[in-house]
Amino acid sequence: MKRTLPALTAALTAAVAAPLLLAAAPAQAQPSDPGRPGTYLLTGDDGGSKFEGIGADERRGVFYVSETTGGEIHRGSVQSTRTREWLAGDGTDGRFTARGVTTDAAGRVYVAGGPNGIGTGRPDLWVYSPDGKLLAALRAPGENVFLNDVAIGPDGAAYFTNSNAPQVFRVARDGGDWGVTRWADATGTIEQRAGFNLGGIVVSADRSALVVAQGNVGLLWRFDLRSAAVTPVDTGGAALTDADGLVRQGSRLTVVRNFARMLATLELAADGSSARLVSQQATDPARVLTTAKVLRGRTLYVDSKFDEAVASGPYEVVTSPLAR
Repeated sequence: MKRTLPALTAALTAAVAAPLLLAAAPAQAQPSDPGRPGTYLLTGDDGGSKFEGIGADERRGVFYVSETTGGEIHRGSVQSTRTREWLAGDGTDGRFTARGVTTDAAGRVYVAGGPNGIGTGRPDLWVYSPDGKLLAALRAPGENVFLNDVAIGPDGAAYFTNSNAPQVFRVARDGGDWGVTRWADATGTIEQRAGFNLGGIVVSADRSALVVAQGNVGLLWRFDLRSAAVTPVDTGGAALTDADGLVRQGSRLTVVRNFARMLATLELAADGSSARLVSQQATDPARVLTTAKVLRGRTLYVDSKFDEAVASGPYEVVTSPLAR
């Protein structure tokens, strides 16, 4: 059918505008995927459960969520709405609480214990095989250790942040034995403040550094992987207080700002030395999202229930985090 001039003009205008609309769309928008759930249900305890960390195993299509109230680890599949309790808590392997979770290329699961070891002599972190076998339960050096989050470095080692001191710990298997060392101590560079300090952690795009969030003051720090030297990430003064989980996809860095109920999107330099704020978007006011991971092309966000004195269900991992 022959088009009139006005109709042709409108079609050309729409075609030109479409890429602009895509560029302006929220960075956290999820691709359409009718074959996968938009929400994943977690199993809570009768007395109420709260959650925090999430790890994603891209190869196996599964994810792991940590429960702070008891230390249970839950496991879910991208194709199933319901998750299951994968590892028991309440003292199993000395674990009474759990925070950050991640997986390595072999599918091993690393769990940060938060304050689990403070004043107790219990482990601060654990490593499990993909089938749930305990590979290591370790104490980090020091007495004031709150292991918050964890990322796998280019060397295959796991790097854990300490919220109670400006430190990063390295966990690896050397000579067949698992061990933990204080890899970096930024005392004198990072000012320790009241509340939660170092938390979310990711590897820079060029794999030269770790980028770490200091949530209570809203700063990002660059830890050089060769020298362990620490420098501030220049964010141009972006508002990042309550920064918790970090997600890097290429040059895009998403900062989950838990109690601020915001998602900040920044353009991160390849070496992690600077970042430019792209957007700030309000999250669902009924949720306190803590952290997130990308799995099979979608970002999964943990609804922590941290805003409830006694948590009640439903307990969920969501793919649509923004306020409606």
